[in-house]
Amino acid sequence: MINVNGRLAGKVAFITGAGAGIGRAAAERFAREGATIVIAEFNADNGELVAEAINAEGGRARFFHVDVTSEDSVRESIDAAVRFAGKIDVLYNNAGGSSAVDARVTDCPTDEFWRAVKLDLFGTWVTCKYGIASMLKTGGGSVINSCSVFALIGTRGKDAYTAAKGGIASITRSMAVEYAPYQIRVNALAPAVTTTGRVLTLIEQQPDVLGKTSERQLLGLVKPEEVAMTALFLASDESKTTTGQIFAVDGGFSIS
Repeated sequence: MINVNGRLAGKVAFITGAGAGIGRAAAERFAREGATIVIAEFNADNGELVAEAINAEGGRARFFHVDVTSEDSVRESIDAAVRFAGKIDVLYNNAGGSSAVDARVTDCPTDEFWRAVKLDLFGTWVTCKYGIASMLKTGGGSVINSCSVFALIGTRGKDAYTAAKGGIASITRSMAVEYAPYQIRVNALAPAVTTTGRVLTLIEQQPDVLGKTSERQLLGLVKPEEVAMTALFLASDESKTTTGQIFAVDGGFSIS
């Protein structure tokens, strides 16, 4: 049910990778709290389905096709979103992910390194480049980046992914310092193993890596909806004095 007086009433949220998994859970949760949702998604079928579901529930959402590895695509989608909704209050850089090809640095294909960096790190960087530029014109907002618990601790078999996600943790802090004077706060979420369809497939493909990792989550695997609830706090005015922080939503993995 949509709460027109909810925690995000009057806000516009631009969410990349919102067609599935954590991104979809956040889009639906934000919409129920009164936000207008921009579904910035590469998979057109998934993006349209999420927008239709939100609109059918009484919310307001529109799908825009975006490839976060393309600067032109990102710039055009930000411009289109502003034309649609008038502004961007919340920028949630959720698009990204690892693959089964990743490995320790001596074994990882170089192409996989560049794939991870372009999708995860560059995708976040370039969406911030144009999304924050829009926020500067409207008096502030909240940026939520997608980091990973693997960027915070040592792990095995993910040296391309951890390089990209570690970069996101660093630019989150530097952008927080840079844009605080403009009332733009920048934080990041660092989930551990989360029960999205993509991650469950990876667990099946790499049980020796992700299977053992999931066992260290003291409170169990994280659900997409649980990450979305932390994102909601960062998107809302409840976090108006919180910036430059990396929030581990990891079931206790990082302390185990």
